[in-house]
Amino acid sequence: MKWKSWSESSEGVTLETSAGRMSLAFRGPGIVRIRYTLEADFAAKPSLIVVDRPAQEAEARWTTREDGERLSIRTDALEIRIDKKTCAFGYFDTDGRLLMREPVRGGKTLERIEVYRTVFGSDQAAQEQDYGADGLRVRAEEEEVVFDRQAYRTKLEFDWQDGEALYGLGSHEEGMMNLRGRHQYLYQQNLKASVPVLLSSRGYGILIDSCSSLSFRDDDFGSYLLTDADDEMDYYFVYGPEFDQIVAGIRELTGDAPMLPKWAYGYIQSKERYVSADELIAVAREYRDRQLPLDCVVLDWQSWTGNLWGQKTLDPERFPDPDALADELHAMNVKWMVSVWPIMSEGGDNHREMAENGFLLGNRANYNAFDPGARALYWKQAEKGLFKHGVDAWWCDCTEPFEADWKGAVKPEPERRMAINTAESRRYLDAASINAYSLEHSRGLYEGQRESGSRKRVVNLTRSAYAGQQRYATITWSGDTSATWDTLRKQIADGLNFCLTGSPYWTTDIGAFFVRDREDLWFWSGDYEDGTEDLGYRELYLRWFQLAAFLPMFRSHGTDTPRELWRFGSPGEVVYDTLEKFLKLRYRLMPCLYSLAGAVTHQRYTMFRALAFDYREDPLVHGIADQFLFGPAFLVAPVTRPMHYGPGSEVLADSDKTRNVYLPEGHWYDYWTDEKIAGGRTVSAPADLDTVPLYVRAGSIVPTGPDLQYADQDPAGTIRLKIYPGRDAAFTLYEDEGDSYDYEQGAFSTIELQWSDREERLTVGPRSGSYPGMSEQRRFVAEIVGRPGVATLDYRGERLQAEADDEGFNVRA
Repeated sequence: MKWKSWSESSEGVTLETSAGRMSLAFRGPGIVRIRYTLEADFAAKPSLIVVDRPAQEAEARWTTREDGERLSIRTDALEIRIDKKTCAFGYFDTDGRLLMREPVRGGKTLERIEVYRTVFGSDQAAQEQDYGADGLRVRAEEEEVVFDRQAYRTKLEFDWQDGEALYGLGSHEEGMMNLRGRHQYLYQQNLKASVPVLLSSRGYGILIDSCSSLSFRDDDFGSYLLTDADDEMDYYFVYGPEFDQIVAGIRELTGDAPMLPKWAYGYIQSKERYVSADELIAVAREYRDRQLPLDCVVLDWQSWTGNLWGQKTLDPERFPDPDALADELHAMNVKWMVSVWPIMSEGGDNHREMAENGFLLGNRANYNAFDPGARALYWKQAEKGLFKHGVDAWWCDCTEPFEADWKGAVKPEPERRMAINTAESRRYLDAASINAYSLEHSRGLYEGQRESGSRKRVVNLTRSAYAGQQRYATITWSGDTSATWDTLRKQIADGLNFCLTGSPYWTTDIGAFFVRDREDLWFWSGDYEDGTEDLGYRELYLRWFQLAAFLPMFRSHGTDTPRELWRFGSPGEVVYDTLEKFLKLRYRLMPCLYSLAGAVTHQRYTMFRALAFDYREDPLVHGIADQFLFGPAFLVAPVTRPMHYGPGSEVLADSDKTRNVYLPEGHWYDYWTDEKIAGGRTVSAPADLDTVPLYVRAGSIVPTGPDLQYADQDPAGTIRLKIYPGRDAAFTLYEDEGDSYDYEQGAFSTIELQWSDREERLTVGPRSGSYPGMSEQRRFVAEIVGRPGVATLDYRGERLQAEADDEGFNVRA
């Protein structure tokens, strides 16, 4: 590719080359959109990923400079140098520090391809139906495959730098943390939630605006991102340099995450499956009787009548009065989440209505989520059959609707899995959009509920995800995992890389979905035939539970064995008592948790954080896949190996009851003992069953509340402020009604908490904002780690200070 000419307009810079046109358009000083086409004009098709913003938010100033070798385009944050011989791009910060570059020969390739579509037979044509571990699947007999159009396979190549670490691409099952030297296929599947976002420790991110399948490779075969079928190459370069800034830029492009209701940060009890209203009520009542905190119970699949798969109404025999069921749960302050599916079998009203309106895809079973009319009808059915009866939240299962390998005793190789699954999706969906089904499905439910006039915030737990899906109030879980220690370990990196893509809410089935092993199905491969009776499984479940207590959503679920806390022992036994301990800890942390949720929405924050968020330039953190940060204060190091029992309750004699933890530079406090520890080194941490290595960064304020039975039980309760000295500290306490969207009109409050380490002074700033039902008075009890005294501050919205000495605090308004 050779340089020919360039021109400027109000939107950016356009390049004419010997092999097509390129454009650079700035969405801000650190965000640039780059397109490349072989056509006369750039594509006009609207993006499913990137949202429109008002023009004033997108403005950026730039200057250009041309010499004999290159064209340089410079903003207040970024400089792009384009080699005039090869059109290779290099990206630099304003100090001239190289961020990323393409190979010297140039890094953009467009390969013309032909896109075909499948024509299916009449409504009476043959269908193959199968009910498996992943529910109903329907495959239609095709009539012919016809040419649709020409498109491009796009390839964006990179020349990474020594020591550069890469993250993102979504949640997969391999437990990769640093993606350097790795290869990953990006398509949607159970155990895969692919997102085309890549972040670098050099301080930048890449967002590929493509909804086709993709491949990432960094090995001897090259370093590149490859898309399967697009009208043109279209991507964004986002400069930080910090990861919080990059993620904020990704959300600037793809949309912000709305507030979830406060209850969604409590404990959610699920299993495969509760079969009746009586069982749901009994489980909720048992939690209340045992005084174990609980916020939601989940009604999993097959809540419909008989074989009417995906029908969004409840079986009248097992759920004779849905309104009364909701009322009884709500009277116990327990919410109700119900599983809904995008696939529908014939015989039900939902399927008939979709068919009559032409809203079904080629298998005449899955609805077409890309059709606005189909999305509106899907919501209408969900509202009439479920939402109006008091359902509080959606569980959108199986949102990667077409698969071809969730069967058989042998797991196909990665290349084969990619080929057969993407081929199956392309039978029914356009090749350019097969990754975006869940995005559009989530959109329909979110927009429908928002337009219904309901004051309930949308909650959508979904198994698949794509770039931008966070704007539809989704929480993605990692799919149908199997109960092994190796799986538990891998889940940590999988979730961290997902949250690095800009989607802040991720979770996992506590204890894994499959617990037993079935030799005839490759994915059903747990290690524990006796379920909760196996002491080895109890230990694994406990460690999974400890991890999940520090995830954005705290939820138990799975098949093969029950999941309620009392299935894992009795009071006085270590596993039961420790489950209760971490369950109650989660609720005591609710003021901190909900404030982090406020930061997610209002400041584009990420609460479940890879170490590279805060220690990007420390090469020792780049590959750490089994530790993470939770908010600004906590470092969590889950235990990911057995210490007491193996499968079959086999006793593990003389096993080590510690685990190594890397503490980055600075000082840290052991959360359990308050011991102060110097960082910049690896320590051996006690890790017996009743604990998990948990550290707090020096220079932190951690707000905690009283013991609760549900998240909204005591919104005006006393808040304890625990100060971890050693550095200045700040924390923004966020509060609102806990539900409704009034916060979008400013109905929320914040209180700035500050600790001056040199002056040993705590300042509680004046309250900013208000909301209906807000308590005008608030009691804070402040303590300093290692000091005996506390300060009790009766706060009425005005500034307060507490000065410390060796004996504690003296309060001063």
